[in-house]
Amino acid sequence: MLMIQIRKYYEVATGEAIETERYNSLSMSPVYIFRDKKSHTEALLTLGDEIVSHIHHRPVPLATSFSKTASQKAAPDQ
Repeated sequence: MLMIQIRKYYEVATGEAIETERYNSLSMSPVYIFRDKKSHTEALLTLGDEIVSHIHHRPVPLATSFSKTASQKAAPDQ
C-alpha cells in the first residue's frame, strides 16, 4: 500500500502520471489477502521499478532540483 501512496504523492506533486502497465497487468492489489506472498512481492518490485524508471527518465532529476531548493532555504541570510 505504501508504494501506491508514493506513486499517488509523486503524481500529485509533479502533475505527471506514472505509467504502470506491467503492474496493472499483474491484476494485483495490496488488499488481495488471498494471493500468495510471491505474487505480492512480484507486484511490489514491478511497481517500484516502474516508479524509479519514470523518475530516471525525467529531464531534470527531482533530487537535484530539491537539493538546490533545500540548500537555498537552509543558507544563512547575509
